[in-house]
Amino acid sequence: MEKVPMLAEGYEKLTADLKALREERPRIVDAIEEARAHGDLSENAEYHAAKERQGQVEAQISDLEDRVSRAQIIDPTTLSGDKVVFGATVTLLDDDDKPVRYQIVGQTEADAKVGRISYNSPLGKALIGRKVGDEIEVTVPSGERFYLVDKIEFI
Repeated sequence: MEKVPMLAEGYEKLTADLKALREERPRIVDAIEEARAHGDLSENAEYHAAKERQGQVEAQISDLEDRVSRAQIIDPTTLSGDKVVFGATVTLLDDDDKPVRYQIVGQTEADAKVGRISYNSPLGKALIGRKVGDEIEVTVPSGERFYLVDKIEFI
């Protein structure tokens, strides 16, 4: 079973989402019971909507339980070294020597707008194992991008 690396806050979010979905289960069952009481199920939109929501919730619960059970929580402050690894915060210089900063995180925690990229993203894959001074070429939807690894931090 492959471990799923994530930061502690990503793990907490997953477990909170899982708890919320588990709490929704009884409400869905109640909605199904109520819709059943209305009679003919073949044309009962409330019943079909509740059953569909039940299927979605059960699938989400199953997915979250799987990820939580395989979670490998990584604390970046305990890491060190001169190579980019999961949890590292990397400062890159783009073509115009403009600094951009990203933290390498798990898929569920990724949000490029706040500087968090997944280790599975094109840039994340290109960064893993690199050192300060390494040049990186990444193919992204907008074309080729070139970066220079300027700084690696574990914060």
